[in-house]
Amino acid sequence: MTTTRLSGIKACAFDAYGTLFDVHSAVGRHREHLGAKADAVSALWRQKQLEYTWLRSLMGKHADFWQVTADALDFALAAHDVADGPIKDRLMQAYLTLAAYEEVPATLEILSGKGLGLAILSNGSPRMLDAAVANAGLTNRFDHVLSVEACGIFKPAPIVYQLACDAFGFAARDICFLSSNAWDVAGAASFGLRVVWINRFGQPPERLPAGPEAEIRRLDDLLALLPDAT
Repeated sequence: MTTTRLSGIKACAFDAYGTLFDVHSAVGRHREHLGAKADAVSALWRQKQLEYTWLRSLMGKHADFWQVTADALDFALAAHDVADGPIKDRLMQAYLTLAAYEEVPATLEILSGKGLGLAILSNGSPRMLDAAVANAGLTNRFDHVLSVEACGIFKPAPIVYQLACDAFGFAARDICFLSSNAWDVAGAASFGLRVVWINRFGQPPERLPAGPEAEIRRLDDLLALLPDAT
């Protein structure tokens, strides 16, 4: 973890999935139906979900994140020979109410109290994001909930990160972007946002152009990096 202090920050924009919300909590709620395959299904579901966003962006064949998530789940279930039809519907519904990481609500409350603008900037569709935010009791915490559906392409396309600048009316250097996804960190840093990587699982850095200004383990570690945000 780095202890670089970030000055001049006027707003924070957060990735949603894997950053604020635990993407593996959907399968976790239905572990008994998947048995020993549960963790492998969850990991492959997430892997294909991300791969499909990148591939669709490159192919110019956009579909919203709900469709991508469903397609990725289809693949993961087939790959692990899970033929129980109802489990797909249950898992998809669970994805609308993913659990927030434990430190998220209190950290957002502190940041909001310090006068920082707060936004979500996510691949998620508006419906998915609204459901996740409401389920976590965070409806009044964000000034903006920004979806890539506004520009029709997924991260790490630069136009996605521009959404945060446009929403706040701030320059990229005034916005701190936080993500647990190292590829998203690289994309945002390459665009010019001030980026903090929430490296929840101790992963090595990606070998990509641009990187984070700071690295933390949990969202509440951010408080030590922002002047007066304690």
